[in-house]
Amino acid sequence: MDDRYYKQLVSRYLAGNATDDELEVFAHLVKEGKLDVYLNEAINVEAGIHADDEISTERDNKKSFVFAAWLKYAAAVILMASASVIVYSHFTHLNKPVAVTRVIKNDALPGGNRAILTLANGKKIVLGNAGNGTIALQGNTQVDKIRNGQLVYQATGSSDKWQNATANQVTYNTVSTPKAGEYEITLPDGTKIWLNSVSSITFPTAFTGNERRVSITGEVYFEVAKNKNKPFIVETRGQNVTVLGTHFNINAYDDENTIKTTLLEGSIKLSAHSNSKILTPGQQAEVTNNRITIINNSDTEAAVAWKNGYFVFDNTDLPTLMRQLSRWYDVNTVYNGNAGNHEFVGQIKRSVKLSSVLKILEASGVHFKIEGENLYIQP
Repeated sequence: MDDRYYKQLVSRYLAGNATDDELEVFAHLVKEGKLDVYLNEAINVEAGIHADDEISTERDNKKSFVFAAWLKYAAAVILMASASVIVYSHFTHLNKPVAVTRVIKNDALPGGNRAILTLANGKKIVLGNAGNGTIALQGNTQVDKIRNGQLVYQATGSSDKWQNATANQVTYNTVSTPKAGEYEITLPDGTKIWLNSVSSITFPTAFTGNERRVSITGEVYFEVAKNKNKPFIVETRGQNVTVLGTHFNINAYDDENTIKTTLLEGSIKLSAHSNSKILTPGQQAEVTNNRITIINNSDTEAAVAWKNGYFVFDNTDLPTLMRQLSRWYDVNTVYNGNAGNHEFVGQIKRSVKLSSVLKILEASGVHFKIEGENLYIQP
């Protein structure tokens, strides 16, 4: 079989014109990896993706994306071993491949550094519009916006004066991100915080007393500064996480049924109502209906992929995937019909336009239409 035949076979498959015999040959060649280059080229052309679109499948080779079996009438599979993107779907119902030919007329840009700072007196500062430098003074704390859109809280005056501040001097600030927003903050104790879209953190402008307590909504990644004499406590949706100094991620969106806390470094104590668990690195705690479930050897890389600029789909169902896209691209998702039993696996950079993501996903047989701020899904 020559180069010309491989290209023709891939083209007929993606167009949905392959015969039963051709599908069997296609499956065999895919399993051997002989069509990777041709699939990569054809899918990228179909989706309008170029090398500079920054879509990648690099995940440190931690997890390989391979077939356990091939169903000759399965819906479209996009498989590239080392190329732009890997996204494929599994279905409960078997369907023939669907051509991806529709041009998406509307589009949405990816999110970026967008957030609102609410000061103790209720004043709101749109951080995207604020220039670099000192933007507020909160008691004994100076609030600076630095390069790359980061917010840094640091004590003014002597450290002794800051440490000995009385409780009635403490004020609280809130940083919140809208849809299509994310933001990085350094708290007064040196703890680093990353907010995903539609998330917030409320915290004191100076950590006095014998603990450091904050509350969050949405999804937040923490790199907590070590202080064995002053535990760091995170409150969200009836759950408390207590640490001394560690790295972890909390996904606690109101529209998700489960709160997921993933530990990358150190140890944490997680409490939910009358239950509590100690987590060690690599574990993820899922809290559902006040019940804590511990997952060992969880995919920590996937849990924090958003912070590193990626969507990672690991057997992700369509509604969950759409909620992620809705938050990042600031669109409302509307289903025309049943969502179906689609599951997606793969990785895509969050820096690409929405249309690039949708064109890739459409190869699974799901169709999309963007009208204004609405994204219509037709499974």
